[in-house]
Amino acid sequence: MIRISTIFIAICMVLVAASLGFVLYSVAGISGSESAIVALTALTCLILYNAVSMRLRDRSDVGGQIADLSRGTADLARQVAEFGRRLAAVEGRVASANSTGADRIQGMAGEINELGGLVRQLAASVAHHEDLLAAAPVAQPVAAPRDDLLQPVPPAPTVVFAAPPPPTPPAAISRNQTQLIGAIRHAIDENRLDIYLQPMVTLPQRKVRYYEAVTRLRDERDQVLAADDFIEAAEVGGLIGRIDHMVMLRCVQVLRRLMIRSKDVGVFCNVSAATLASPQHFTQCLDFLEANRALAPSFVLEFKQATFRNLGPVESENLAALSQRGYRFSIDHVSDLRLEPRELADRGVRFIKVPAALLLDSSQSATSDIDPSDLSDLLGRFGIDLIAERIEGERSVVDLLDYDVRFGQGFLFAPPRPLRPEGASATAEAPQTKPQDLNGAGTSSPVSSPAAPPRATGSAALARRALGPN
Repeated sequence: MIRISTIFIAICMVLVAASLGFVLYSVAGISGSESAIVALTALTCLILYNAVSMRLRDRSDVGGQIADLSRGTADLARQVAEFGRRLAAVEGRVASANSTGADRIQGMAGEINELGGLVRQLAASVAHHEDLLAAAPVAQPVAAPRDDLLQPVPPAPTVVFAAPPPPTPPAAISRNQTQLIGAIRHAIDENRLDIYLQPMVTLPQRKVRYYEAVTRLRDERDQVLAADDFIEAAEVGGLIGRIDHMVMLRCVQVLRRLMIRSKDVGVFCNVSAATLASPQHFTQCLDFLEANRALAPSFVLEFKQATFRNLGPVESENLAALSQRGYRFSIDHVSDLRLEPRELADRGVRFIKVPAALLLDSSQSATSDIDPSDLSDLLGRFGIDLIAERIEGERSVVDLLDYDVRFGQGFLFAPPRPLRPEGASATAEAPQTKPQDLNGAGTSSPVSSPAAPPRATGSAALARRALGPN
């Protein structure tokens, strides 16, 4: 498209040439044909001059543009080279990290396989020693000094718990419900509510990761009542809300003291269904939990399986209020494996405690929707950890490792122990070689064998067995 300036210049050149011819014709007296020739010559010269000048100007403009484009191309090439160098460096780092990670994983897999073999050997040895110990009194009921001839190596003492020892004395069982409610009310008023802690350990390392707060109540004669002996009466007497609030207060105090030594620790606190359904008591507990919201990631509220299966509108709303404040939930007293992991995860459940005997029961495969050996993997997909509780023998631990259970709890690791007077009763450490109570005294577990020598447990025992005698 011709520009307006070009048309204007052409018109001007025509006018200049015509004016020149007219002047020559009228003033100089040159003939018309000669004047026309001079005018055409002048017009031609003007056209040539304009063309040459425009070509020179365009050439300079194009040269400047080419120079700018060259500089831009050079800058782009430098940037591409820099990006290529950085990408090569990143690829080298990734390849090195992958190689290192693969070597570490391979080494760890070898160590885990070796530990598994050692654990199986340990379980077989313990089972053999149990059989020998069970047969020894029958074979030689009197000649006890020759029992050592049955075993070439002193066996590691085993602690077999048929059931947790009931702390309730016969005198307390004989009380009627009215007397029991009065005793509970008096114990609450006199601050005779004690907290015992039982650790939950990782498997197979047996490192303490969580503690469960177990409630005990002392009457006016300092006789200890377990939770199963007074919870029902406390619910009937309307005292369970006060008990739960006191237990929460103690648990928070214990958690704060534990977190001074280790941040990687948590406390499980049991809450009854009656407290969850009572507006008055729940509001009091909710206000307290709101004030300690910073501890929510390490403070787990525990409910029974029956409580979750019978949630009403009020209980569901209160449970959602706790979940909105960041608190996580655990389910215990599991009687069957008919679970809905997705629904439980949506409600805030992050732990499920199943008795070891229930997990290892072969009949559960027929009555539940999933095989017990796949339960840990299924729960893990929804962010729920499986805890095997009531573990009472080493053989159960070996079987549970095949089920990929990450946490364990039971008398095999440690029984519930009372708090120290100042409230700090435990630390996030594995059970020591010689069990010690929470008051600092070097006494063994009340249900362990009195003649059994001290022994190392967990990873220390496996490492010692792998290294052999010094």
